[in-house]
Amino acid sequence: MLYIARALTALLLAPLALGATGTADDAARELTAAKAAVLGVIEGVTEYLPVSSTGHILIAQDLMGIGETPETEDAADTFAITIQAGAILAVLLLYFGRVRSMAAGLVGRDTAGRHVLGTLAIAFVPAALVGFALDDTIKNRLYGPVPIAIAWAAGGVVILVAARWLRTRPDGVTTLEAMPVRVALLIGAAQIAALWPGTSRSLVTILAALALGLSVGAALEFSFLLGLATLSAATGYEALRNGGDLFDTYGTAELLVGFVTAFVAAVLAVRWLVSYLSRHGMELFGWYRIGIAGIALVLLATGTL
Repeated sequence: MLYIARALTALLLAPLALGATGTADDAARELTAAKAAVLGVIEGVTEYLPVSSTGHILIAQDLMGIGETPETEDAADTFAITIQAGAILAVLLLYFGRVRSMAAGLVGRDTAGRHVLGTLAIAFVPAALVGFALDDTIKNRLYGPVPIAIAWAAGGVVILVAARWLRTRPDGVTTLEAMPVRVALLIGAAQIAALWPGTSRSLVTILAALALGLSVGAALEFSFLLGLATLSAATGYEALRNGGDLFDTYGTAELLVGFVTAFVAAVLAVRWLVSYLSRHGMELFGWYRIGIAGIALVLLATGTL
């Protein structure tokens, strides 16, 4: 499956072909439709794969010269977060039956749905509280190529070390209806680590779920659904806080392009990931993360980043 790693690497390097827009006087045009499409595809492909969408988006924006001025920095960050709505919609549609069950559980009409909804709520809380409290600190200290490259490499090593053991350990929980509340809480606590850009929310939640005894199918589904909650909260919060600045700076057309391309790419990525991990281990993503960390460091050393 080396072609998958090559495709992901190409996504990160695609911004080099588009180039930077240049002047602060033309800030409103630094984000073109083509660049918005590239960012949307990167977001959709990487959001649910254990490779870190935030890391890829931040590096891609840097390569394309988006958000480099004080006037556009906040708008660029908000754009990167709000196009997650496309990835959110993808999971909402792909797992609509589960979402409908949880909605019925909320009003007391589906016991299993109520249990799954409760475990997701419990898993959501730890990272939400820490992320809200440390939002500015994280952005100021960790939103940079070096911290991202470190997190990419560290995550790759963790995958390679854990992969063999994860393949041989027996499944204890094969359905979300049977997942204990304490397991949900531990997965939620693990998600705090993903606040470091480059770590990957999908990576920590999938690995934690597998380590705690969930089957591959159950681990992936819980990670996707937890992402639905976490990403929705982050997207809504950022849109309310800086949405006006986003529209004033870039307008609506580019945001729509990013949303649509993120949706399509996420649908394809989720379907592929479920199929791939049902037959293979996670080593591919470990090697990819180490490789992309090396590329980022080379770009830093050559002054490209």
